[in-house]
Amino acid sequence: MAGLFPEELLTATDAVLDTFERELPGLAEAGDTEVLGVVERVVLALNAVNDAHNGSAYETDEREQLCDFIDQSLTEHSVDIVALAARHGLGRYQITDEWREW
Repeated sequence: MAGLFPEELLTATDAVLDTFERELPGLAEAGDTEVLGVVERVVLALNAVNDAHNGSAYETDEREQLCDFIDQSLTEHSVDIVALAARHGLGRYQITDEWREW
């Protein structure tokens, strides 16, 4: 497992997700621009982690788990993902697609 998920990858990913989690409180009252800004920042930061690992940091299962984590975290903070996505012509699971490279 250490070869597939080196410690520096895990540490960097955890740091990105910790930063994301710190931005979540108060998003229920935020506008779409602010919520999508938080999503963009976490996705771009995960892109940077992926780039630092030659574009192969996250396998398919991990990609899905990261997207689910973003979705669930926003939902737990009372962000209506379905409505947010619909207002932008997206499906629920497409809110990361604009920025995601992994």
